Formats: sequence, structure tokens, C-alpha cells
Amino acid sequence: MTAYIIARIEVTDPEEYAVYAGQTVALAEEFGGRFLVKGGPQAFVEGEGPGRHVVVEFPSRVAAERWYNSPEYQRILPVALRASTRDLVIVEGV
Repeated sequence: MTAYIIARIEVTDPEEYAVYAGQTVALAEEFGGRFLVKGGPQAFVEGEGPGRHVVVEFPSRVAAERWYNSPEYQRILPVALRASTRDLVIVEGV
């Protein structure tokens, strides 16, 4: 079943965050991932939220978890954690 990583992100250091973000697309592709949303303009129709949203589609929850837990992603994760506050969830599709 298709799964999605959904991230709500408030970037606190844009220059450092760009170092992280510049590596995520190619890495996700290695695990079958495809970015559907990566930042971009947004309009809040209810409530408030962070300045950035990301949605990455994976062929399965297992593939999404393998990407997140991979040594390659774990190597760049500290950059994201230093340069942003965020929450991530993996949600299975319908």
C-alpha cells in the first residue's frame, strides 16, 4: 500500500537547511520515493501552520521507513534538525 511522509517544517536557518534539502530528492528516489510537495506557496484556509510542508510518496510504509532509517538519510538528518523545527508522520494511503 502506498505511504506518504508528511512533514510540517519551520525553517530556522535557510542556508543550512538548503544543504539538507538539496540532498533529499535523489536519496528518496533510491528508495522508490517521489516528492509531491516540497515547500512552495501555501494558503491557510483553516488554522495556522509552519512555513513549509513536504509530502513524499513511497510504494509502501516499509519503503518510507527504510529511507528514513537508512545510513544515508541519518547522515544528513542532523543538518535538518539544526536548521528547523518539524514534525514528520508516515501515513498509509487508501
